[in-house]
Amino acid sequence: MQDMRAVLDLFCPMHVMLGPRGEILHMGATFAKLAGGPTAEGRGFLELFEVLRPRGAETMEALLRLGGQKMSLRLRDDARASFKGILAPVGAGAAINLSFGISIMDGVRDFGLSGSDFAATDLAIEMLYLIEAKSVAMGASRKLNQRLQGAKIAAEEQAFTDTLTGLKNRRAVDHVLARQIERGGAFAVMQIDLDFFKAVNDTYGHPAGDHVLQQVARILVDETRRGDCVARVGGDEFVLIFDGVRGREELASIARRLISRIEEPIAWRDGAKLGISASVGIAIGPNAKEKVDTALFDRVDKALYAAKHAGRAQFRFADAL
Repeated sequence: MQDMRAVLDLFCPMHVMLGPRGEILHMGATFAKLAGGPTAEGRGFLELFEVLRPRGAETMEALLRLGGQKMSLRLRDDARASFKGILAPVGAGAAINLSFGISIMDGVRDFGLSGSDFAATDLAIEMLYLIEAKSVAMGASRKLNQRLQGAKIAAEEQAFTDTLTGLKNRRAVDHVLARQIERGGAFAVMQIDLDFFKAVNDTYGHPAGDHVLQQVARILVDETRRGDCVARVGGDEFVLIFDGVRGREELASIARRLISRIEEPIAWRDGAKLGISASVGIAIGPNAKEKVDTALFDRVDKALYAAKHAGRAQFRFADAL
């Protein structure tokens, strides 16, 4: 009998040996985990397990009549996992071997099992390996998808970003403006053109011009809200889009601050000071006649050049022309 128990422990860790009254005499290590530990020895098998199919196995005599038949069982006090079983009469008692069947993953999860809880030749081991491999592959796939999504977002962000200043670019402005017009809410557009910028490039070179553009970009960001669109749309041209209606006085105040700050000399190499100014055109849109953004930019362009023709370092509203 001891030899039989040792063999069953090795090959059938989910087995149980029953006495003539259905009491548990011996059990495999994995069965012990299911039944609540070594203290289950001596208890009746049918106290712990309910035979679902075939029906009617409520006594040891009825249980013995199921010898060689497949059984479906579940724990009476813990129905988290279902079991498959087969019984073999042994003397006056019986031996029953259990398995999880297709519920193996539920069993592994609910009872904290691992590969060592199954016989080395059990196909469950292969299933666990396959499931683990699938889990690893899915984890790697998720990480790859996250990286691809991050790369996609970065590429989209780059496509809408001016590389020199870090501001949005013309493509971003077109996108934001189309969305504003489609949404139908009022907004304001401010176009800024730098005065005397060409002279800086001609005198000090393009690195100095790039430095000026970066400093102007910083000023524009400082003087606007987080939700406003701040963009460089050309060599020395910038566009600001203010979501929601901002009154003329507030827009005028923003324009004055921008002009004042941009006029401050910008330090350059060897103590040089780079001097520029800014002309600003402002339009509140869209008006009833504007169905596309080109009409709005026509208005703000006219306002900008009116400011330049008035002597530069000034601002004009499109509706005042």
